Amino acid sequence: MPHVLGLDASRAVTDRPTGTEGYSYALLRALLPLLHNFRVTLYFRTPPSPALWNGLPPYTTTRVIPFPRLWTHLRLSWEILRTSPDLLFVPAHVLPLVRPQRSLVTIHDLGYRYFPEAHPWRQRLYLDLSTCWSAKVATHILVDSQATRHALVDAYNIPASKITVAYPGYNRDLEPVADHEMLAAVRERYQIPGPYILYLGRIQPRKNIYRLIGAFSRLLPQYPDLNLVLSGPKGWLSEAIHARVNQLGIRNRVHFTGYIAEADKAALLSGARIFAFPSLYEGFGFPVLEAQACGVPVLTSTTTSLPEVAGNGALLVDPLDEVAITQGLLQLLVDQDLRAALVQRGFSNVQRFSWQRTAKLVVNVMDNMFFR
Repeated sequence: MPHVLGLDASRAVTDRPTGTEGYSYALLRALLPLLHNFRVTLYFRTPPSPALWNGLPPYTTTRVIPFPRLWTHLRLSWEILRTSPDLLFVPAHVLPLVRPQRSLVTIHDLGYRYFPEAHPWRQRLYLDLSTCWSAKVATHILVDSQATRHALVDAYNIPASKITVAYPGYNRDLEPVADHEMLAAVRERYQIPGPYILYLGRIQPRKNIYRLIGAFSRLLPQYPDLNLVLSGPKGWLSEAIHARVNQLGIRNRVHFTGYIAEADKAALLSGARIFAFPSLYEGFGFPVLEAQACGVPVLTSTTTSLPEVAGNGALLVDPLDEVAITQGLLQLLVDQDLRAALVQRGFSNVQRFSWQRTAKLVVNVMDNMFFR
């Protein structure tokens, strides 16, 4: 009789995913074809889009279990109590209060501990309590990087043997766009008037956009036609970021585009002079790989997981030093040999990452959980 595996797919239903939502969907889709030794149940909070969740394997069933609040701790807990799967995997959220004998969870980062000022206090308290809870009660933990593994061990005294680093993949459909009409169409769609430096990610303090704006403003005397494009959905505490633009008087040079459609991402990245991602803290850093895949010179941070993810395919700077960010941007604007070298190294670096490789590692972890 095959083991019963429950998969929390509640974060894998949006057609506008960011970070952990995109991780949840991509990993679950890569996992499903490999789970033929299990009977699999996917738990959804809302009905999944047929376009996203078609063609499921015959050993897979779906359960849509709506609930207004505290879905994980109340409704999912009740479902686990009622159906008793042999193993529950939660790829993008906290473990429920009621869980089976074996539970696996992905913990993505601990940024709220290292940069608490970048989070509202209620959010910070919830993240601390829920992450500590999941780390303590899980049978085993997946993390996206060695940096997060070390942080978990230090913050919550979790045994390192309980944690497996499973590097995520990235969207392999992303590749350089050379078609001038496509590049021009994307610039027009997002109202970008000229050459640009691009940031892609949520608009929030932890991403260090405040310093990036200041660093960019120092370039304008030499590059008066240059633009800074800040692409991504609005996050918490973003008011100071918009205020910084107004304070520096560069509203006509800084462009907030909002969420970028997946179909536009490759062209937007390919058209950038530089991809700038000087984040203060990242558990992984998907945008770095996406930019490398599209052949864009990358500037990113010397801290947390970013050197681990970027490899030798990016220029690394101290994210706390605004002058260093400016100097890095200037170097990438003028040094053509460095630009070309980073692009080629970036193409090589992204080959280390694939969702199929991640899924195979996760299946091995699951199999081993039944023999411990």
